[in-house]
Amino acid sequence: MKLTPRRSRRWTALSAGLLEDLRAWPRRPAIKAEKHNKRQKERNVTTQVSGNKIKQYLSHILEQRTSSNIINKRENLLEKKKNQHKITIKEIQNKDILKRNKNHLQKQAEKNFTDEGDQLFKMGIKILQQSKSQKQKEEAYLLFAKAADMGNLKAMEKMADALLFGNFGLQNITAAIQLYESLAKEGSCKAQNALGFLSSYGIGMEYDQAKALIYYTFGSAGGSMMSQMILGYRYLSGINVLQNCEVALSHYKKVADYIADTLEKSEGVPVEKKALYYFLKAAKAGSANAMAFIGKMYLEGNAAAPQNNATAFKYFSVAASKGNAIGLHGLGLLYFYGKGVPVNYAEALKYFQKAAEKGWPNAQFQLGFMYYSGSGIWKDYKLAFKYFYLASQSGQPLAIYYLAEMYATGRGVVRSCRTAAELYKGVCELGHWAEKFLTAYFAYKDGDIDSSLIQYALLAEMGYEVAQSNSAFILESKKANILEKEKMYSMALLLWNRAAIQGNAFARVKIGDYHYYGYGTKKDYQTAATHYSIAADKYHSAQAMFNLAYMYEHGLGIAKDIHLARRLYDMAAQTSPDAHIPVFFALMKLETMYLLQDTLFFNQFTMRWKWLEMDTTIGPCWDLFVIGLIVAGLIFLLRNHHG
Repeated sequence: MKLTPRRSRRWTALSAGLLEDLRAWPRRPAIKAEKHNKRQKERNVTTQVSGNKIKQYLSHILEQRTSSNIINKRENLLEKKKNQHKITIKEIQNKDILKRNKNHLQKQAEKNFTDEGDQLFKMGIKILQQSKSQKQKEEAYLLFAKAADMGNLKAMEKMADALLFGNFGLQNITAAIQLYESLAKEGSCKAQNALGFLSSYGIGMEYDQAKALIYYTFGSAGGSMMSQMILGYRYLSGINVLQNCEVALSHYKKVADYIADTLEKSEGVPVEKKALYYFLKAAKAGSANAMAFIGKMYLEGNAAAPQNNATAFKYFSVAASKGNAIGLHGLGLLYFYGKGVPVNYAEALKYFQKAAEKGWPNAQFQLGFMYYSGSGIWKDYKLAFKYFYLASQSGQPLAIYYLAEMYATGRGVVRSCRTAAELYKGVCELGHWAEKFLTAYFAYKDGDIDSSLIQYALLAEMGYEVAQSNSAFILESKKANILEKEKMYSMALLLWNRAAIQGNAFARVKIGDYHYYGYGTKKDYQTAATHYSIAADKYHSAQAMFNLAYMYEHGLGIAKDIHLARRLYDMAAQTSPDAHIPVFFALMKLETMYLLQDTLFFNQFTMRWKWLEMDTTIGPCWDLFVIGLIVAGLIFLLRNHHG
């Protein structure tokens, strides 16, 4: 943690562990190095071979990057297909018959050609969905490459993404843009979203926010959920558009409806036979939780446990008899939906209430839904709100969605566009695109900085605060190559700003640092002090308190106030244990300076002249020299004491 702008490296050395937690990859899961290295070795064996094959197909695709080239290739292949039918055109005298036959052959060959591309793409999707290893993923992308080479637009989208995000070491921004531009002409909303993203950062394209907005608008109109989410975030925050909550709400609601619909239809995560074996073993030992989860598996149905309502009822009943909340909730679901038993809302309500009392969020949601929809009981929006709110505190996504619905429509609560939009935003962030957090993290750990940055940057554009911080961190390290070095600080500052607006205290301190040092902007001590004050007052940041104390001590951008400086130093030490050592040295230096001023026969005029002389002779960091003398003195005293 860097608490003083002028002495960041010293604090970094003292608290490197905390820096890793706060700065590098906040809220990302820890990865065991050994396991990851083993997977990486296995991955490298197959990546080279498969990657080369994919590149071969990509070279063909890029040669035909314009739609006219694709059409020409299709016509050539169709001509070959036609010749295979060995039709003797010379024997046909009637020109009308000749024309009809020719058209028929062309349509048939085109259909066969299209069907082949579609089949390859579907095979690739199936393999990708079931893939458990890197090799399987590469096989899927090899099929996408073949389908794309045949002109399949969906496969071309997949390959363009691979070039953009650097899958299998294929990152080539220029080639990705060429494919996206070709696809955009064909009406691809995914391509339009990608071009908007690249324009918004100036990656491989001219930095143009107006053009980015146009691409996003066309992308959202074409059905891109990402474009909808980006526009929702832009209108909610007023980024390059006039802030408009109602427009933001409209965009976010469309994505949230899609996510909620997916969640409601979800059949759960597939469970392997091994997992079922261990659940059964635990159930035999009397574990109520294991019994409940076995019931859940049979209710949802999967390869290990085929759907069976009777078996689900049996396991839920045993778990419920032991007072297990999951078992009680399971019985409630069976009665609510009439699975294996007649629909009985009264029984469902009874079991949901028992499970909700035990704090099970899914049961709390179901209770809220019954009161919200009036399923078997009178509608009661106040009770619905109560249970949705309780479930939302545990992160239950559908509860958050229905709370957003209530705030958006004013049912049971005072209508609030802002609250509804922010709740919808939370639901939207559960979309499948959030998987990029994991791939971006692994790319960073593997040293593929450009691939990591491009993925975090896209998530940042969609409004994810963590991705904004991570993108800014990578940019300020200047390790990436996809953006010009002189643009990195200004782009990082923009991202720190967005993260700070969303409540990230560390980002707020970083903005202060950027204005203090003049990174990506002009030096402005007053603005720096303002941001440090916000971080200190609103988020109780020890780092901000220390920086602000330093500025009060030296009168940088604010009136000099030694007493306030002392108080802020003390507050920093009380707020964070990591601040103790830096605060100790800062206070030692401060007290030493004023002790000298009070006791060494210098009048006020002479002292000011001396400090100015020190600035010119030793330099602006003369106080570091004084701290060095203090440390040396302490070491000398300690040695003599022990001697």
